Amino acid sequence: MKRTYLAAAIIAAAFITWVLSGQIGGPEGAGPAPSLAEARARENSLAEDAPVRVRAQVLQSLPVNAEVVVRGRTAVERFVDVRSETRGRVVELLAEKGDHVAAGAPLCRLDEEARPALLAESQAQLKQAEIDHQGSLKLQREGLLSDAAVAATATRLASAKALVQQRERELANTMIRAPFSGEVETRPVEEGDLLQLGAICARVIDSDPMLLVGEVSENEVAELSLGAIAHGTLITGEQVEGTLRFIGRSANSRTRTFRVEVAVPNPEGRLRDGVTTEVILPVAEHEAHLIPAAILTLDDAGALNIRIVDPNKRVRMVPVTIVKEEPEGLWVTGLPATATVITVGQELVTPGNLVEVTYEDASAGLGQPTPTLGQ
Repeated sequence: MKRTYLAAAIIAAAFITWVLSGQIGGPEGAGPAPSLAEARARENSLAEDAPVRVRAQVLQSLPVNAEVVVRGRTAVERFVDVRSETRGRVVELLAEKGDHVAAGAPLCRLDEEARPALLAESQAQLKQAEIDHQGSLKLQREGLLSDAAVAATATRLASAKALVQQRERELANTMIRAPFSGEVETRPVEEGDLLQLGAICARVIDSDPMLLVGEVSENEVAELSLGAIAHGTLITGEQVEGTLRFIGRSANSRTRTFRVEVAVPNPEGRLRDGVTTEVILPVAEHEAHLIPAAILTLDDAGALNIRIVDPNKRVRMVPVTIVKEEPEGLWVTGLPATATVITVGQELVTPGNLVEVTYEDASAGLGQPTPTLGQ
């Protein structure tokens, strides 16, 4: 029995010695086992070097015009309140609201009253003055009339001519006419109304072209060019196209913005004045990439970024700027001319990660993929 206890004690001592030494039968020169922190660091290092599977597409930059979007309205080219230049009673209305009238077309006719008779009287006086003046000239040549007497007849002749012109004008003013071609927008008088000097007969508007009017900021106005083709979307959904014809030189003192006008052809008068409109004005051309909005991310400073893959298959964050929006996506600048953009899995990677790329096909809608990684 004592021999059995002794053998057990020897075995136990040998086991304890092995545990304390940290090795048994190991290779010569082997060090102690790694600590827990070292083991975790080694695991993290291995994990970082393990490629992450992502989907990407190789995009090529294309020339595209950047845009300035302006909230504005439609406005007629010009309008005028046609006013009476004499006093009289309205005896005839020659245009109704909504009528298209040519330049010089009659709108309202006033009672002529005694104006024709007064014109005839002044014409007779003019004829008499002409005869008197011719007779005085003949007498002057014969030495029978002084220069002063001839000057007096010349004065009476000039006065008679002026009176005729005045009464002709007075008679003509009884017919109120359109100053230019356009549409009759309002007609505030009726037959029998007595118009005083300066009273309104009708308002005529010229809506061809129709203007799209808006305000651009002082940072954007320098990028605009006269003659550029602009597009507008009316609140009704109607799409129009016109030419940028005016860029203001003086800023609004309150908003620090500049007025712009786009002329849109409107021969049929289908566009109306005062309709809310979104105007898209083209600016400088840029080399840009078309991307889906969903792949944009924000960095710590709040700037827009996109994750791309470099030639070493490492992830990079590239800051970008949006220059144009379309239904298919966003046009952005800041990427390399040819960029491998991560489209799926970007939330799983960080800058510096190694990735394994699966390329999307052309049905992704972002451009034609290529079989090699690009910068």
